[in-house]
Amino acid sequence: MLNVILLSGGSGKRLWPLSNDIRSKQFIKIFKNEDGAYESMVQRVYNKIKKIDSEATITIATSKSQISAIHNQLGTDVGISVEPCRRDTFPAIALATSYLVDVLGVSADEPVVVCPVDPYVDDDYFEALKKLADQAGKAEANLVLMGIEPTYPSEKYGYIIPEDKNATSKVLSFKEKPTVEVAKDYISKGALWNGGVFAYKLKYVIDKAHELIDFVDYNDLFDKYETLEKISFDYAVVEKEDAIQVQRFSGEWKDLGTWNTLTEAMTENIVGEGIMNEKCSGVHILNELNVPIIAMGLTDVVISASPEGILVSDKEQSSYIKPYVDGIDQQIMFAEKSWGKYQVLDVESEALTIKVVLNPGHSMNYHSHKNRDEVWVVLSGEGRSVVDGMEQKIKAGDVVTMSAGCRHTVFADTELKLVEVQLGKDITVEDKQKFALE
Repeated sequence: MLNVILLSGGSGKRLWPLSNDIRSKQFIKIFKNEDGAYESMVQRVYNKIKKIDSEATITIATSKSQISAIHNQLGTDVGISVEPCRRDTFPAIALATSYLVDVLGVSADEPVVVCPVDPYVDDDYFEALKKLADQAGKAEANLVLMGIEPTYPSEKYGYIIPEDKNATSKVLSFKEKPTVEVAKDYISKGALWNGGVFAYKLKYVIDKAHELIDFVDYNDLFDKYETLEKISFDYAVVEKEDAIQVQRFSGEWKDLGTWNTLTEAMTENIVGEGIMNEKCSGVHILNELNVPIIAMGLTDVVISASPEGILVSDKEQSSYIKPYVDGIDQQIMFAEKSWGKYQVLDVESEALTIKVVLNPGHSMNYHSHKNRDEVWVVLSGEGRSVVDGMEQKIKAGDVVTMSAGCRHTVFADTELKLVEVQLGKDITVEDKQKFALE
């Protein structure tokens, strides 16, 4: 059985406006699956791993802000190792490894593969993950890395220098991200890209964690997490380890970190409502708004629209978007939650209007607000509202009003769509108190 830790971090700055501080790039649904439905990077990777090993134990190491999106896209059965705060990759991997051993009860002698959640890869990659785990299980080395055959002299990746050109070989050294000229020299000597994919026996990282951190078990490590030093796995472990092997991988592998690289992996030029004339070349439209986008006479341009904003950019220039997004100070306009999703429709000084979609069988938390009144207008579907303990059935056309301080929630018996209007002088996400529903 395959054990996998998927590292799911990052923010949404480089793929704005389809991503934001809550929805990172791995949750954007732009890839068509075999059924013709759109899926995200995290769904694609998760489903592919399950395809090669239906019994695989997959644990996603992530921050609290991504839990709702993960549950929304993968369901509630997926294993999640939650970082209480950001402490770089070594603490995150140590915590996830301890989660596998102490919480899930996986034997410390079992191998595990650690990989990012967001590369664009083909089926060969997932077979390679299995081979990586098998090699780690042989205990010929403490760490087994995946070395990706370079397709060009990249400045974006670190390099692994192997001892020889065999499928599995000893690692001689690691090189930092080089210049193009230096990268050419590395590649001529057989160097491989370091894609941050590696395998080890669980006991190895548990022991390393105990060497560097004073803790008893997973719960103790979780409680102490905020006090841990911020340090990368490469610096804390990889660079200090002598017994390392690398396995070559020559299949498709792309880091989809910018609009330029993301559009290269898309199978169609238009996602959402869009039209382009025959004079367009190399143009991609990604539209989450319910309005049409028309492109005419453009070359190598990406057009992306969401409730967060609209981007129109030359593809090469799109790589430099981050400082401009950093300068935008605005409210999160959409998010996926464990129970469904919401989109902000209108913002006033003392009113906020939101469209809410609840998935069948799901509900919001039972909660109250100190500083705002709320009104729900049901657009479609059927469900039940609970206001201060009183339950009533709701359907399209019904209106539910809630004064500040009253406790409330809503259950969706079918898919339930409603408009929520928040009214008050101090409308903030912090103004929320949760309760157990008796």
